[in-house]
Amino acid sequence: MRGVFPVTLVLLVALMVTVEAAHKHGDKKGQKAKEGGKVECAEKRFSKCVPSASDCGDGFREATCGEHTTKHKCNIPCNWKKAFGADCKYRFTNWGECDTSTGTKSRSGTLKKDLFKLDCEATIKVTKPCSSKPK
Repeated sequence: MRGVFPVTLVLLVALMVTVEAAHKHGDKKGQKAKEGGKVECAEKRFSKCVPSASDCGDGFREATCGEHTTKHKCNIPCNWKKAFGADCKYRFTNWGECDTSTGTKSRSGTLKKDLFKLDCEATIKVTKPCSSKPK
């Protein structure tokens, strides 16, 4: 039993040295460019997600870096607001009072996050029908 502890300690140290060596010699960003592989782009532009079928679900978006274009998988949820898309995130105000002439109420949203650096509108306005239930 006395010999188990020193052997375990030696194995643990050997494992730590191996992991550290592998970490130091891992894949580096600049290494790919020297080898002629893919080069990271400083300014990559993405297009909007285009569903493969209908107006929601799995699809693709194109990423362009200079002259090089690649396709990436994406997904538009089927319950998403189609007016402004799933890639532009907005912070909305509370719903306003019901407009009796149109039967709708509205609220505005300011751009919170522009995913994939798309051209999202800075502010948007959405409407919905007034509810028939009194609160």
